[in-house]
This record gives sequence, C-alpha cells and structure tokens, in this order.
Amino acid sequence: MSAPIRYYNRQRQQWETEEVYGERALRWIYGTFLGRWTLWLLVRRKLVSRLYGWLMNRPSSRKKIQPFIEKYKIDTGEMASPVSAYRSFNEFFYRRLKPSARPVEGEGENVVFPADGRHFWVRDLGRPQNLFAKGQAFNLPELVGSEKLAKPWFGGSAVISRLCPVDYHRFHFPVEGKVREKVEIDGYYYSVNPWALAKNLGYLWQNRRELLILDHPEIGEVGFLAIGATCVGGIHWSVEVGQEVTKGEEAGYFSFGGSCIVTLWPKNRFSPCADFEAITDQGAEFMALVGSRMGHVGLD
Repeated sequence: MSAPIRYYNRQRQQWETEEVYGERALRWIYGTFLGRWTLWLLVRRKLVSRLYGWLMNRPSSRKKIQPFIEKYKIDTGEMASPVSAYRSFNEFFYRRLKPSARPVEGEGENVVFPADGRHFWVRDLGRPQNLFAKGQAFNLPELVGSEKLAKPWFGGSAVISRLCPVDYHRFHFPVEGKVREKVEIDGYYYSVNPWALAKNLGYLWQNRRELLILDHPEIGEVGFLAIGATCVGGIHWSVEVGQEVTKGEEAGYFSFGGSCIVTLWPKNRFSPCADFEAITDQGAEFMALVGSRMGHVGLD
C-alpha cells in the first residue's frame, strides 16, 4: 500500500497519480492488523455505510460542498444545477451534468464507457490475470450470484469501471437494448480502491451489488453490475425491467462513496479500443469519461 495509484488519463494523454479520498483511513484499515480487525468487525457492515449516508443527506452536510469542489477541482460549469441548488452533500454527489458535458461518441457498433472513472479490461474471465495483484482471477458465479446467471459470460470478458468519490456518480448504458431482468445480491461494504482489491479481489463479489441484464440484438446478454462499497448509501436505478434503452442513456446512480460498475460481455462479442487494451495489458487502469468510445461489438 506504499505504492501510489497510477493510471493513464485518455483526455490528457498522460500518466497521473490518484489523489485518494480518505487516504489515511484506507491505509490504516487495509494496511494494518488493527485496521483489518476493525474492517471485519465494523467498517464492512451495512449499518456504518447507512449511517454515513444519513449524515451526508442532512442539510448540515451542505457546508462540505464548496471545500470539496475547491480541493478536488470539480468543474462546476459542467453541472446541470448551480451549487446553491443542492440541499445536502449527497445531492451534490449524485448531481446531474449538462447533456453537452458528456456526449455519446460514435454510432452503430461502437460501445461506450458506462461511467466516469478508471477502467480495466478483463480479457478472459476464465483464467487468472494481474488484476490489481498478480494471479488474481474473477469468480464469475460468485460475482453475479449463481452458476445459472453466470452462464452467458463464461469465457467472455469484463470491464471494471471504478468510480472515486470525486467522480460524476451517475452511470449510463454502454449499448442499447431491452432490460430483461434485475437481481439484487446482498453483501458487505468493502472498499473497491486498488489497495483493497490488491489484498482481495473477492471484495467485488462480497459487496452488496445489483445485476441488470440487458438484451442486445447482436451481442446477446450484456451484464451490467452495480457494486456498492464503503459509505455508499445506495444503488438507485433510473430504468425498469422491460424498458427499451438507448446507448448512453442514464441507467442509475450511486449515493455517497466510492463505487464500481462491471460490464460483462459474452465470448467474442466485445473488442476494446486499442489505447484501452494497451494500457490494461500493462496492468494499469485507464481513465476515460462516460459516453466516450470504449470499443466495438465484435471479436475480443
């Protein structure tokens, strides 16, 4: 945990070091014996995250907004509402942006990123890879809740999209389709920071999560998995089962906290952009904005 978190920023075309929100607490919780004991006993529990979410919903939390904007250089010009309109820190946290702030790139077979964040392509869900630490592998049935639900994605690929507290926290569909099913899977509230995932990738399938299955005419079943994390008050969907959705349309949002989206692709149905693939093949995350091109429908 002494190593800084490095990622490649597509917009700026450069490598950057992440300024970690709550860094001291994360280092203590995941990097010390007493911290890990506290994690097991208390921090991962639902009550802690719900309590923090309640505090962030209180009117008194508004005083945190401006210092947060200044410290993390949030672009207020992108926001759909002025800062004064937010009645709590949580309302600011899951703020909407102006449509022009996140245009959807490309037509046809293009696939777009589902969220602002740091993204990682998992080339083959069936074998160990260097996912945050050497030799870690996805447990796909555990991730989605059952062998039956996991069947469409065996041998396929996935994109992990990690959202930091400083990011825009609404998530959008990477492709068009019809919402076929939604499954809720109860769990804990571990951090999804790379320091935590390097200790145990299994936090992704031990956390509370909700799986939405989208039927696409060419790809088949696309999995859209929203994963909660420490201090995430909730996962909120903007769509219903049976609804037809368009590429780039809002799917939902997270309440306060770091969080994660995992998109699941059947075998040979998704191919990433060359720059995205090159960075993740180096074992690093790739920072890109929602609506920008992630890849295309086709051989992976």
